[in-house]
Amino acid sequence: MRTTQIINDNWKFAKTASVPATLPEAWEAVTLPHTYNAVDGQDGGNDYYRGTAAYVRTLVTPKAGSDQEIYLEFRGAAMSAEVYLNGKQLAKHQGGYSTFRVLLNGALRPEGEENLLCVLVDNSDNEEVYPQKADFTFYGGIYRDVVLITVPSTHFALREDGTPGIRITPKADLAKHSADILVETKVEGTADGAKVTISACGQEQTVPVENGSAKALLHVENVHLWDGVSDPYLYTAKAVLMADGKEPDQVSARFGVRSFRIDPSEGFFLNGRSYPLRGVSRHQDRQGAGNALTPAMMQEDMEVIKDIGANTLRLAHYQHAQEFYDLCDENGIIVWAEIPFITKFMPGGRQNTISQMRELITQSYNHPSIICWGLSNEITASSQVTEELMDNHRELNELCHSLDSTRPTAMAHAFMLEKDSPLIPVADIAGYNLYFGWYLGELEQNDRFFDEYHKLFPDRVIGFTEYGADANISFHAEHPVQGDYSEEYQCVYHEHIAKMIEERPYLWATYVWNLFDFAADGRDEGGKHGQNQKGLVEFDHKTRKDAFYLYKALWSSEPFVHICGRRFVNRTGDKTLVRVYSNLSGVTLYDGDVVLARQNNTDCSQEGVYLFEVPLTGEMHLRAEAGEGAQAVSDEILIRHVEQADASYQFGKIGEVVNWFDKITGNPDYYSVHDTLGTLMQNPATGAVVGQIMQKARGSRGDVAKSTEGNKALQQMLAGMKFESLLLKAGGNVISKEMIRNINETLQKVPKNKDGAK
Repeated sequence: MRTTQIINDNWKFAKTASVPATLPEAWEAVTLPHTYNAVDGQDGGNDYYRGTAAYVRTLVTPKAGSDQEIYLEFRGAAMSAEVYLNGKQLAKHQGGYSTFRVLLNGALRPEGEENLLCVLVDNSDNEEVYPQKADFTFYGGIYRDVVLITVPSTHFALREDGTPGIRITPKADLAKHSADILVETKVEGTADGAKVTISACGQEQTVPVENGSAKALLHVENVHLWDGVSDPYLYTAKAVLMADGKEPDQVSARFGVRSFRIDPSEGFFLNGRSYPLRGVSRHQDRQGAGNALTPAMMQEDMEVIKDIGANTLRLAHYQHAQEFYDLCDENGIIVWAEIPFITKFMPGGRQNTISQMRELITQSYNHPSIICWGLSNEITASSQVTEELMDNHRELNELCHSLDSTRPTAMAHAFMLEKDSPLIPVADIAGYNLYFGWYLGELEQNDRFFDEYHKLFPDRVIGFTEYGADANISFHAEHPVQGDYSEEYQCVYHEHIAKMIEERPYLWATYVWNLFDFAADGRDEGGKHGQNQKGLVEFDHKTRKDAFYLYKALWSSEPFVHICGRRFVNRTGDKTLVRVYSNLSGVTLYDGDVVLARQNNTDCSQEGVYLFEVPLTGEMHLRAEAGEGAQAVSDEILIRHVEQADASYQFGKIGEVVNWFDKITGNPDYYSVHDTLGTLMQNPATGAVVGQIMQKARGSRGDVAKSTEGNKALQQMLAGMKFESLLLKAGGNVISKEMIRNINETLQKVPKNKDGAK
């Protein structure tokens, strides 16, 4: 029978491309999972190592008969790996997120003797292995388990694409409350006269092995559906191989029976009922550990997902650990799964996209949580839509459908991709990644973008695959603005987007970017190095930012109330805004035992959002209460009035500009820098002013005219931006503060007519 042994201990490690002849005792001792970028890949410094490293250990040849095969299974070695045994190269694998196996027979020394196992891993920059350009750290290392497998020579398949050896395809008949379960297996080795007994859902069939495969179709009455977070019921299918009067091998896998469809106007349906998908995206790394996660860490992540109440995850931007897909199955979380075909199209990487997709689907096929295969993410962010890029996507799309006829293909697109691009309909369904209101543009442009897309293509499925705003929990603002990295602006941003989403049922799935802050080695902003801070939870995967509780108010059924601003203690002014999130029907706000205000859900700002403007006097012990009886909950924070603003709360780079720019005022009957670029361009006089500014900014970050040539989507996006935002983006020596004042004064000389048009 098959035996397995995890061999995560007793490894030696060094940053070298050399394969040693003996065990290097002086090298660093490490235990897997391990990454060599746990520190440098997260601090944004210049010492971030992208290169080759060696992992070495001795391996005693296990006791095995002459008719047995011995494999090493690597569940994650990034980004490329070469496996050597006793100095002989046995395998090379390209792709840092999937399982691969190596047959050791023929290179092993006699039973009981020591062998020298060496694995070279490489996360160097290259033009063949994805990803190579993206906003996250490309960790190197053997960061998932390594398993030694011993199995008889006739066994269920192990070699091809890291297969689990069993493939289960349920098909539910909702009207009859039944299902047909197709169970397929492949057999390697001599299988003459072999049979396989397949069992699932109380049914069992014994079928012959023919041409290396065996399959059975089982019919189940009164089937128990896998029904999302409310009832994620799982069955188990088992296959037992019988050959030469023995049972040399067996495999099993869990699966769920569910039915889903996606309507272009009404969104996602699970098992025949409307089931709006509202959730978050997840990167697999965390502070201090990098991507070398333990099962306990993955379980902690799932508890956070359950706490916020999400029912879907986008597992970005690569294949995640099978253990985490298992957790999604067990908890009813619907998953968008994808490969790291991202940002930069590499002609030399085409075959790598194919192999990574084959492995993703082969290894993850049985998970009921997965409902689509993502072909690429923002692939046009730094690449043109060429015929070669199109052809790569067509090949991927055809591959997905040949490997899996039950799930649609998907793509996530960057905002600058034209809505009528021929790339979009290559996949079955799509989503857009929009950051209006953060990187550029105004929050309302998110609303307009989707409404325009849906009007143009009412028969296409469209979702919101990324949106977010960075927040550093050290930064706070009474009057938050775009780009200040404050916890308060993140709340303002997400409140707008959450309301926008709920008003558009045609958005089949929506994903906050991101659930957790994550490492992005190229970043140095917002008061932190090497991190993307768009997470609703800090990089420690524990500290929840205030915006986290907005989504908990919208998605979770667990009664709760949360007062925002517990880290915003010192405040100035006579009044202060107190923001409270709750999923209950009313909130009462106290200062000590004194009632400050009450609000019901009928008069609150929006669903789940209670805003109180209260007098700010001395030190205040605020308490919010909501619910009654068993549902009664409360939360408390401390704030105090101070005469001078706490400088530690402000992100200096933005604060200086914002403090100055807030002072610009004007007559609303005349044009100003607060008008959109599109509005200004409609009037010949103000359009001439804008044209002069564009000409002056040519060649800089503010070169709007040059950067938008031939890109209608970008032109349309910029037209909806306030001119003040564009000027601030230009910044630096190109557009000075004095110049912006002068521009505003010039625009204020041009009157609008009654409707504000030219």
